[in-house]
Amino acid sequence: MAHSNQAKKRQRQAERRAVVNRGRRSRVRTFVRKVEEAIASGDRGAAVAALKAAEPVLARGSQKGIMKRNTATRRISRLTRLVNAMSE
Repeated sequence: MAHSNQAKKRQRQAERRAVVNRGRRSRVRTFVRKVEEAIASGDRGAAVAALKAAEPVLARGSQKGIMKRNTATRRISRLTRLVNAMSE
């Protein structure tokens, strides 16, 4: 348990940020899942559109500290390769 006022404030801030970060992480996962579902369904147009929507969300997630920059870049790269490998 925090004893000093500074530690108590830090604890309050951490709790608020955890809620915000949970929402951001969920948003990233949702957009990635939409791309993966479009790839699984075989619909190239939907996959390209979903990827185009997911890229900025992943990039923003890395900027906001949800994930490391290389992790976001790697996920974008892998999804892009999967979409490009789909038959046209």
